[in-house]
Amino acid sequence: MGVKGFVEGGIASIVAGCSTHPLDLIKVRMQLQGEKGLPAPIHSLRPAFAYHSHHGSAAAIMAPPPHVVPAPPRAGPISVGVKIFRTEGVKALFSGVSATVLRQTLYSTTRMGLYDILKTKWSDPDSGNLPLGQKLLAGLVAGGVGAAVGNPADVAMVRMQADGRLPEAQRRNYKNVVDAITRMAKQEGVTSLWRGSGLTVNRAMIVTASQLASYDQIKEAILERHVMADGLGTHVTASFAAGFVASVASNPVDVIKTRVMNMKVEAGREAPYNGALDCAVKTVRAEGPMALYKGFIPTISRQGPFTVVLFVTLEQLRKTQ
Repeated sequence: MGVKGFVEGGIASIVAGCSTHPLDLIKVRMQLQGEKGLPAPIHSLRPAFAYHSHHGSAAAIMAPPPHVVPAPPRAGPISVGVKIFRTEGVKALFSGVSATVLRQTLYSTTRMGLYDILKTKWSDPDSGNLPLGQKLLAGLVAGGVGAAVGNPADVAMVRMQADGRLPEAQRRNYKNVVDAITRMAKQEGVTSLWRGSGLTVNRAMIVTASQLASYDQIKEAILERHVMADGLGTHVTASFAAGFVASVASNPVDVIKTRVMNMKVEAGREAPYNGALDCAVKTVRAEGPMALYKGFIPTISRQGPFTVVLFVTLEQLRKTQ
């Protein structure tokens, strides 16, 4: 395949990424719900109670302790989407789309092309088949390399998507992905562009291995058992199943990655998290284990269509050769 594999994978990924961007944005906002260190919402409290004794003693003021103020309820994907639409406008649903384009250009082009090369090289020359284990290995390698290349765009995308949830005075207000990367490099140092890169690489390895390998495996099984012909129905079925597998496997890492990338580090102040493990421990302690699956519904809602669009577009591009 060579260069053609990279080009085809890149075009398909950009189309899929842009078409599902609003779902990805909602997922990011949901993953940040309940995070510590953010301005607390203002609650209206009941007036203090005054108790007067029969002997006319002074009133004893009893105010409720601050810890009894209930936390705001978790919002679902529809509620989050509607709130963004009402408070920030339709354009807000595409905040960070320039970063998505750059991320798909760097990350997905690399992983799709490299996976295709490895799959071709490792396949049996006679049958053209590749065992599942080797498909997973090819996905792990391709995903890791792609993530390392695309991390700056990934950090910029997460920040641009999350910006609207902050108070206006605390927003970064990046104009586009170039402005975001430039300002991060100047204000926080070049290394900030690879903040959370370990998580990004781990997530990308999991996503690529589970997504690409499961798509190929499921597609092969459908064709071998003559369930469907090699056409749109097979591609949609295999790709949606692959998207579900990738969502289940990657969501916990994705939650931690989002929080580490989005954290605001100020001079003279301790960072909210000291790394991925610290973030995971604090998240589970404060919000429970299921916090690692925050945003799962929008994740699968986004990963399903994304994977379908990705592979259907890719299969159509391959037919043009």
